[in-house]
Amino acid sequence: MLEPEIAAFIERTAAIYAGHSTSLPPSEQRAIYERYAAALTPPLPADVIAEDAVFQASAGHPIRLRRYRNRGKASGTPTGTVLYFHGGGFVLGSLESHQIVTARIAADTGLDVIAIDYRLAPEHRAPAAHDDCLELTLAALKAELPFDSLAGSTLQLAGDSAGANLAASVAMRLRDDGVQGVSGLALVYPMLGTEPQMPARETEAHAPMLTLADVHAFRDLYWGEHGSDHAPYPAWTIPLDAARFDALPPTLAVGVEHDPLRDDARVFVERVNAAGGEGRLWIGTGLVHGCWRALESSPGVKALHRTVCQFLGEHSALS
Repeated sequence: MLEPEIAAFIERTAAIYAGHSTSLPPSEQRAIYERYAAALTPPLPADVIAEDAVFQASAGHPIRLRRYRNRGKASGTPTGTVLYFHGGGFVLGSLESHQIVTARIAADTGLDVIAIDYRLAPEHRAPAAHDDCLELTLAALKAELPFDSLAGSTLQLAGDSAGANLAASVAMRLRDDGVQGVSGLALVYPMLGTEPQMPARETEAHAPMLTLADVHAFRDLYWGEHGSDHAPYPAWTIPLDAARFDALPPTLAVGVEHDPLRDDARVFVERVNAAGGEGRLWIGTGLVHGCWRALESSPGVKALHRTVCQFLGEHSALS
């Protein structure tokens, strides 16, 4: 059963955003999504400063970044930093679309949050987004991003939906490459495989806000048509297909009840814990995919947000 406030949120969303439609060109899909996000995004919190920068990728393309910093932390010793990878099925989303999340994390934790505007599909297919996020994470670990006060700051990775896939994939790739320095991993309604895990894949196939058909459409736009011989999936971009789940940073995975991706979070945490790691699962009863935008109205989303912020605080330099 949907939380009443979430039911109202879904109605409001339906009046603004018709949802994902593969019949539209990506540019039109993005314009609709950005208008929807803007309609639900409040002003920047009074205690948060936003600073834009550009990172020049080794492949030659620019990647926009935006750092959110609590005004009380604008000067002085470094604190913890969170790299945030936005959702949107690898096709939608931007620095602006997810400011409702990134700014509030900075406001409510005191941590610096750096949002990443990675390349999108289908113009840039797998592993383009993963490559961008990996390169930026490595640069952050070396304090080579175009922001001050990164040296000495702990680094955590976080993301929602497809962005959670990026965060988990980067953490696993760093582990495989012997690179240390990430102190926490927060995954919110993550898409961690190319096919959602059971039973939610069937029981929530027609869930509001995200259907199984939507998941498949986004998957095919990024990785190529499912099962096609000419578009093999880069193995490191699919966390649930990994051979190892050990030696990862402490991990929080958040699932929501009415979401075909709900059990991706559960299965990932089960495998992390079975491998001797530190994984925590939190399931939002009555919530739906993309519900973080209902932060101001939904008690369940407030609890979700509080859980994520507490986790990030516990694994930062502020703890």
